[in-house]
Amino acid sequence: MQNQPVVSVHEITKTYGKANEKQYQALKGITFDVQTGEFVGIMGASGSGKTTLLNILSTLDRPTSGTVAINGQDVTALKGDKLSDFRAKQVGFIFQDFNLLENLTARENIALPMALQNVSHSRQQQAVDKIAATLGIAAVLDHYPTELSGGQKQRVAAARALVQEPAILFGDEPTGALDSQSARELLNTMQGLNQQQGVSILLVTHDPFSASYAQRILFIKDGQIGQELRHGDKTQEEFYQEILDTLGTFQK
Repeated sequence: MQNQPVVSVHEITKTYGKANEKQYQALKGITFDVQTGEFVGIMGASGSGKTTLLNILSTLDRPTSGTVAINGQDVTALKGDKLSDFRAKQVGFIFQDFNLLENLTARENIALPMALQNVSHSRQQQAVDKIAATLGIAAVLDHYPTELSGGQKQRVAAARALVQEPAILFGDEPTGALDSQSARELLNTMQGLNQQQGVSILLVTHDPFSASYAQRILFIKDGQIGQELRHGDKTQEEFYQEILDTLGTFQK
């Protein structure tokens, strides 16, 4: 573990609405760190602020106040090309609905972030082959998304997110559109990337089973972190049960 967290969030607030109108405070002073190589889950009911938080962490939105540092860089201060460049290289993102381009092959979809950065074709191909081998999708690289199963699409999306070896991988309900078998395979893959390759992961989910793969879970309620659970040396089944019990009391 390095001393410097890969993500450091300090007193983040987010208020919607103009000053002279009715305002809504989605986030109310959130502070936490994600250590290098950590797998953190964020849980909360809809409307709790978890999506707003993820959008700010992934540089898609800006906080009203507070700071977010990723890999030591204050992303709340970045603008324009510098922000786009930083996002492309340092942040990986897996969405619920895959967000693959239908007219590109799996290989081309995975290479897209590098192509947009004008990385040489040979380096693109090397990077794609490497991550495809890691995720077990080398055999489908020349297929189009319409020819892939849901689980394969999500692995292609994960490969695209990881091809530039970002500092952090963000997952936004990445198992939401998958059947239970594909969901389990994706979660096992993410856990493997975390444990064997040291990929830092922040997973936003409402699903207790998905969350049970994380080492630590932050529960958000009404725009604040209300509770934290640690996996520790519990079995996954025990941790899953603890999450269920916590949700039962936390959401009342």
